[in-house]
Amino acid sequence: MIEFPSHFLWGTATSAYQVEGSPLADGAGPSIWHRFSHTPNRIHQGDTGDVACDHYRRYRDDVAIMRTLGTNAYRFSVSWSRIMPRGQGAVNPAGLDFYARLVDALLAAGIEPMLTLYHWDLPAALDDLGGWLNPEIAKWFADYAAVMFRALDDRVKLWATINEPWVITDGGYLHGVLAPGHRNVFEAPIASHHLLRAHAEAVKVYRAEGRHRIGIVVNLEPKYPASDAPADRAAATRGEAYMNRQYLDPLVLARYPLELREIFGEAWPEWPAEDLALIRQPIDFLGINYYTRSVTRFDPHTPLLHAAAVRQRRATYTETGWEVCAPALTDTLVWVKQRYGDLPLYVTENGAAFFDPPTLEGEQLADPLRVDYLRTHITAVHAAIARGVDVRGYFVWSLLDNFEWSHGYGKRFGIVHVDFETQKRTPKDSARFYAKVIASKGGVL
Repeated sequence: MIEFPSHFLWGTATSAYQVEGSPLADGAGPSIWHRFSHTPNRIHQGDTGDVACDHYRRYRDDVAIMRTLGTNAYRFSVSWSRIMPRGQGAVNPAGLDFYARLVDALLAAGIEPMLTLYHWDLPAALDDLGGWLNPEIAKWFADYAAVMFRALDDRVKLWATINEPWVITDGGYLHGVLAPGHRNVFEAPIASHHLLRAHAEAVKVYRAEGRHRIGIVVNLEPKYPASDAPADRAAATRGEAYMNRQYLDPLVLARYPLELREIFGEAWPEWPAEDLALIRQPIDFLGINYYTRSVTRFDPHTPLLHAAAVRQRRATYTETGWEVCAPALTDTLVWVKQRYGDLPLYVTENGAAFFDPPTLEGEQLADPLRVDYLRTHITAVHAAIARGVDVRGYFVWSLLDNFEWSHGYGKRFGIVHVDFETQKRTPKDSARFYAKVIASKGGVL
């Protein structure tokens, strides 16, 4: 029988721009995502985060839903430009007050807040100064972090600096499908490096200002070779170095994978040793976002990596085209322990987009594929714990159907359905299933 530890955190997760709406309310400044979503032909059907889930005004209702589900943790992000409308300098008291009220509502409901400082929504004013390409951004981020620590560390005990640096750089600086929409191979490693420097400077500030725990969140996608052919194995290794080890190796081992020089060629800079020493700040935990794996073959026509994913027969795929493969989550968690040691881990995002109708008839929505996804992946987390991995919590992505970045409102990850015309919330069968998992500490799996 499966049983999770009594101290295990059972949570849900969201991010500011995806759920809050009211992006310019009460003195907030625009972010790169506000700018990007209002640029024609960037987002599916021209959707924006102007309203999203209206969480900015309805957060108390959403906390009540979490309480009904029995969750004891909630991972959310702060909009930097709500706090500092120009990204630096003057602080907006109304922005701070919103997050203070959210934290207080969570604590009153017995829900532990995990606060992520940055989930992709850079203040537009800083992007005008170069954004993540400007070396000064490490200081800007540390100053912003200090404001948040001083305001909320008396109530928030789990802090994450940056969410998914790989997505920020791959989507935002290399392929241009995410804000700020650049396509430049020379920019991607620079942005990645400055993200890691910013993380490190924020951790340094927390050691001086904070009293609890701080970490970072990375998305990991294990790469399995499509065959034993040397070319396929090398392609999988390059893919793993680019997506996974590009961030974890400097964070823990103070070095970049050697494969990155091959991948980026002349676009790969030689970074100073003092930067790498800075980046390896001790962290209190690592957040891991896992959605899928990739079976990889050599493809000479694919730029940079010379690798392509192979679609698997008889596998289930989500609406985003991701293979459902729960055992790879166990493999990932075990790999992190084996390569990087006994870091406390949280599965900070895990979930799936499957088709759900925009509007519901009645008060129930069956989503059996998502229920099965949760069942198998939570079981995979327990399997990793049984193998000695120190996993301390699991957060479903997402609490709510929300603005899914360039997909707009066309992909639904939520365990709670949102009718975006009326903002009505309806827990899906997956929410009811998750509540049973939590109540039984995994016993129903």
